[in-house]
Amino acid sequence: MSSVDDPRVLFAAERTLMAWSRTAGGLMAFGFVIERTALLTRGAAAGPGVALWIGLAFVLLGVALSVLSIVQYRRSVADLRPVEIPPGYWVNLSVYAAALIAVLGIALALYLAAGSA
Repeated sequence: MSSVDDPRVLFAAERTLMAWSRTAGGLMAFGFVIERTALLTRGAAAGPGVALWIGLAFVLLGVALSVLSIVQYRRSVADLRPVEIPPGYWVNLSVYAAALIAVLGIALALYLAAGSA
């Protein structure tokens, strides 16, 4: 439990959530690039199947990271007292953004998996 009586504690937790969201999005983008780069290198020894699985792994890692960051943020906010949350502040707005990133990551994983079939 926080004892600072300062809304900066909430804002720090929110900045941390958004930093993890950017990291999750970056991992998903990297996974997409890995999978799509395999299309350009069809003659590579490993083959496009390996690139698909590596790309999917990065995308799903990003999804998991996004979900876990939401859980961590919600735990942090639950420990705050009302004086540390500004009146009328949308505490869950960043949670919605992170959840949307996770949903889009799942859609990307399904797209990549369907494209390989």
